[in-house]
Amino acid sequence: MRNHLTTLAACVLLAAPLVPLAGQEPGDEKVVIDAGQIDRTLRGFVTGKRVAGASILVYQDGEEVLFDAEGLADRESLKPFARDTLLQVFSMTKPVTGVALMQLWEQGAFGLDDPLAWHLPEFAGLQVFDGVAADGSLRLRAPKRAVTIRDVLRHTAGFTYGNADHPTDPVWEELDPLSSDNTLEQFAAKMAQVPLLFDPGTHWHYSAGVDVQARLVEVLSGQGFADYVREHIFLPLGMADSGWRRSGEDLARLAVPYGVDAEGRFTRMPEEERLEANFQGRPMTMGGSGIVTTVDDYMRFARMLLGEGTLDGVRILRPSTLRLMASDQLDPAIPQGNRLWLPSKGSGGFGFDFFVRTAQPQSPQENRGAVGEFFWDGYPSMLFWVDPANAMAVVFAAQKVPFDGTLHHDIRDAVYGADYRGPAGD
Repeated sequence: MRNHLTTLAACVLLAAPLVPLAGQEPGDEKVVIDAGQIDRTLRGFVTGKRVAGASILVYQDGEEVLFDAEGLADRESLKPFARDTLLQVFSMTKPVTGVALMQLWEQGAFGLDDPLAWHLPEFAGLQVFDGVAADGSLRLRAPKRAVTIRDVLRHTAGFTYGNADHPTDPVWEELDPLSSDNTLEQFAAKMAQVPLLFDPGTHWHYSAGVDVQARLVEVLSGQGFADYVREHIFLPLGMADSGWRRSGEDLARLAVPYGVDAEGRFTRMPEEERLEANFQGRPMTMGGSGIVTTVDDYMRFARMLLGEGTLDGVRILRPSTLRLMASDQLDPAIPQGNRLWLPSKGSGGFGFDFFVRTAQPQSPQENRGAVGEFFWDGYPSMLFWVDPANAMAVVFAAQKVPFDGTLHHDIRDAVYGADYRGPAGD
């Protein structure tokens, strides 16, 4: 069901001629939102049984130009996907954690190239996997250099998430650092015992490094991680519907993640798995996951990023800090083969908790987007992106598991047009 409160500004934009951005080549015009195409795409996700429900919110040039919602947030109770639906965003928690840590960097609490162990001494004895001995034991050695906080921010520390089809997986499974029964302090103590998969700086490997960032926030600020984020990010931005800990009253608004098989049959995520982190009072507050929010709340965070750290007169980060986070931080010496699945996100690299686009889309199969955009997504097919070239921020909400990147490809086609390539890179 399309929301008909779309602003008059949207109508003006839809009727306006394409105007090239300053510095763009002819043909690299600013995106004009086609509300009808987005509406058809979102409705098609539902009628095609690709999702139970979904929504999208688009801001451009300081105005809301589109909100649309289709389908159901809870199939069993016939609850519609709506503007106030609560969402579990999973890894879209990560950019929030990165912003929290970089606020402390602005205050001089640490240096980006400080060894991690200077601030979290439990990581002083990190070892690197160096093969499997004849008796089946792991060979370990000291890393060639220390893990730095920069490594932790850009997934180049050599950390793991477990389940990496790697000989160190049993160590992770036995220690279970991210158990919901652990505090972040206990997590860090256990994480420091898991061997690094690679020498620091040699690979991009998605990992629990963002949970290490959360522990750093606690140690450097002297506050619990959730308390720090609430005080320094959520409250200043007016994100009243965002946080890790929720009451039972919120269940009526909480969307259900569903799996969908090839025949279009939906499977509801088990309640224990769906509710454990947020509704059962467990100690763990992950930096890499766990925020429950709404599209409107998360858009306030995205608009702050688009505003180079400021929203509605409230400064969260300096513009220079935000630009640093949204710049590719990966050494060109890290080959594409050492970047796990990151290249599948598009032509670009990685900043601090963001993918960063550095070149135009290279093929029709690549997601549409503009050079300079930065974004991240989440396990239940959640996505947001910030596109400075088009003065635009987008939040796409779905609760489909496991992650379905085809939804992101198609919603970006709807926003940009299938042939959009945007301004050329440097």
